[in-house]
Amino acid sequence: MRSVVTEGNSIEEAIDKALLELKATRNQVETKVLEIPSRGIMGIFGAKKAKVEVFVKEEDFVEKAVNFLKQIFDKFGVEATCKVKLEQRNLSITLEGEDMGILIGRRGQTLDAIQYLTSLVVNKDTQEYVRVVIDTENYREKREQTLVELAKKLAKKVERNKEKVVLEPMNPYERRIIHATLQNNSKVYTYSEGEEPFRKVVIDLKKTS
Repeated sequence: MRSVVTEGNSIEEAIDKALLELKATRNQVETKVLEIPSRGIMGIFGAKKAKVEVFVKEEDFVEKAVNFLKQIFDKFGVEATCKVKLEQRNLSITLEGEDMGILIGRRGQTLDAIQYLTSLVVNKDTQEYVRVVIDTENYREKREQTLVELAKKLAKKVERNKEKVVLEPMNPYERRIIHATLQNNSKVYTYSEGEEPFRKVVIDLKKTS
């Protein structure tokens, strides 16, 4: 949970300083008073300032994500619900409902776009990055399995034909799956080429001495 400790001549002043630093409003935070201000003897000796610790409610991340996704559902004309799991700075959201294929799109492109936009919304005006992962119908696990099998199949093709293979453009997450699958392959190696969003993985034969 993101927090700051601030001081002020009064508790209210200390809280206001914290809100400015956190870029948050009162209803987005929880406050813990660490020290109550004291004027001390004759207003000089032993005087203490107010000290508070202000926490940003983690639920705020969830609320921003869910509210944004509801707008997406309305735009697509689908009825869906969000199953949310928040662990430290990782926000996992599973979309449940009928016609989820609309939200997945061709090879997950729509789902990736929704995830990207939700991440922008969640991380707006925050100091610590929150990682957002959105899935539905277990698509990402199925897609990973598909890519692993594809990588192995194409590696054998490269080995058999002695020619490199250039895959279709993929997002960074999918490219990492291909690279990771073949990183210990003794016959082929992989690298990426091109610029986003058209960057591709290349599988090529290792040169023998």
